[in-house]
Amino acid sequence: MNKKLAAALSGGAVLVLALSGCGDDGDKVNDWAKTVCDQAKPQIQKRANAQQLIISTAADGKPADIQAADSKAFQDIADADRALAKAIQGAGAPPVDNGEKIQQDAVRELNSTAVAYEGLKKQVDALDPGNQQKFADGLQGVADGLKKIEKMDQDALAKLQSGELGQAMAKQPGCQKATPSVAPSPASPKGGSTPSSKPSEKPADSKPSASASKKKAE
Repeated sequence: MNKKLAAALSGGAVLVLALSGCGDDGDKVNDWAKTVCDQAKPQIQKRANAQQLIISTAADGKPADIQAADSKAFQDIADADRALAKAIQGAGAPPVDNGEKIQQDAVRELNSTAVAYEGLKKQVDALDPGNQQKFADGLQGVADGLKKIEKMDQDALAKLQSGELGQAMAKQPGCQKATPSVAPSPASPKGGSTPSSKPSEKPADSKPSASASKKKAE
């Protein structure tokens, strides 16, 4: 049910500034790239984790789990885009041709994308997980909207990733592709994904558990 949504994410831009460039960039350009990429690193990681959260619910997630995961993921991506826009704004105009326009375009488009992701979150939140058919139909609409937003995301960063500026950013560790960390679903764990324990279970070395066992044996 969530596979189309996962596919839309997998095929889109994950805000990866992983270009392979090796030009003779000026010190000022490199300094600007480092300023942005140092702040971008946690946001790129947050986006990668959010996308993994959606993908991890695609196989056997229940509607309520999918809804919770997608809602959280879209908000996280929106927050990351806003933080990236703030980092680019705070770094000032990059010292390249049309630097001020490149900066302002990226900031505007990232903020617009953040608003769009929040719109998807509201769309997901409004779905009824109790009606599987309607939920599946609604999720298809979310997936269609996601494809458009992913293109917006890609366009927002295209100019940053080109030319001398792109080469400088590609050298920065903070702008490299992030490996998603394994993020548990915000809802209850799915069967088989993680070992689940009963609410009443406690660690073997905990005193309450030991005393309870003793009392039961008497």
